[in-house]
This record gives sequence, structure tokens and C-alpha cells, in this order.
Amino acid sequence: MNDRGPLLAARAAARRYGSQIALEPTDFELGGGEAVALVGPNGAGKSTLLALLAGALEPSEGRVERRDGLRVGWAPQRAAQYGRLSPRENLELFARLEADERPDRSVDRLLDEFELPRGILAGELSVGNRQRLNLAIALLGEPDALLLDEPTAALDPEQRQRLWERLEAQRETGLALLFVTQQAEEVEAHADRVVALREGAVVFAGSVAEYDALALAG
Repeated sequence: MNDRGPLLAARAAARRYGSQIALEPTDFELGGGEAVALVGPNGAGKSTLLALLAGALEPSEGRVERRDGLRVGWAPQRAAQYGRLSPRENLELFARLEADERPDRSVDRLLDEFELPRGILAGELSVGNRQRLNLAIALLGEPDALLLDEPTAALDPEQRQRLWERLEAQRETGLALLFVTQQAEEVEAHADRVVALREGAVVFAGSVAEYDALALAG
């Protein structure tokens, strides 16, 4: 955190669908340059919290706060792309939505960095390539904060390593990162803090060392 306060914050933000509670009133802050791992079983509310912070969902109660001018990149678990467009066309479309000043350069760079195929529709891509396109879209516009929902789930070990190398390089420039993961090694290697959810509620928030100690004690 810094003196200007958090980049993103949830203030008693909750999400309900009728009588079903997806996320209990939750407080959370993401500071500039930090990396936070969001963990918990399936259905715990992790994806809902990410979607609220990304602005893709509105809270049923409470609020989400963003620093003025904040640019947020979001890669949901379900690929957010158009199957009838090629990877290049998807990136060009989202680059325009992000008001990228040099869209052609950004698109070429991301196609190369993520080794995305040309001349094929996004709907025909492999699961791994769809995930890589999803991540490339999230990185358009040079975001200040990046919200990733299990970003490495469909990647092979080499692709995972390259993704984390890229993310760590961007963190050195001040990028803030909030990522959902089921991989303990990713928490250990890349997180500053851990937030654990269960049944829509935060059950732990603290350092990686504190989380490890709690896991060992349990």
C-alpha cells in the first residue's frame, strides 16, 4: 500500500442471486505493485469477487472503489473473446475499446509474445491457445492492476513459466496483481499476501508465511 491508498477496494461488497449468496459482504484492498493470491474451493466466491472488482458485476450491496484513472485488465476463467474473429481481430477490437494509441504495435507484440496463431478463428483454437489469447487481451492498454482467474490452468509448464516471467517483469514497473489459483507453488513463488474464501466469505487474509503456518497447523 502507499500514501495514496489502494488501487482497488471492496467495501462490504456482496453479490446475491435471489436467495443464493455468491459472496458475503467482503472487504478487500489491492495496493500498487503488490501480488495477492485468492484461494479456496470451487464455489467459494473467488470468481465473483474478481468480477466485482473488474466492474463486470455490480455488487448487490456495498461498493467497489477504484482510484481515479485506474486501468484494470481482467482475464476471467471463461475466455472473453469472439469465436468468429481471429486472434488478431480480437486483439484489434479490444485494443480499440481500450483506446490504445498504437493498436497495431500492441497487437503485433502480444501475438508474438503469446505465440498465437494467425489465420485461424478464435473458436477453433485449442484450450491452451484460447487461454493465452484471454491473457493477451487482459494485458492490452498497459493496465495498472491485473485480475486473473486461474490464469495457468490450461497452460503447459513451459507456458506457465513464461507467463509468470512476464508478469513478474511487469510487477517491477508497478503492476498490481490479484490472481486466483489452485497451485500452492504459485502462491509461494508469486504472492505477497493470501486471501482465502469459503462458502462466499473470507476465512483468512494475511501473509504467505501466516497462511503456510495455518495450513501446517490444520
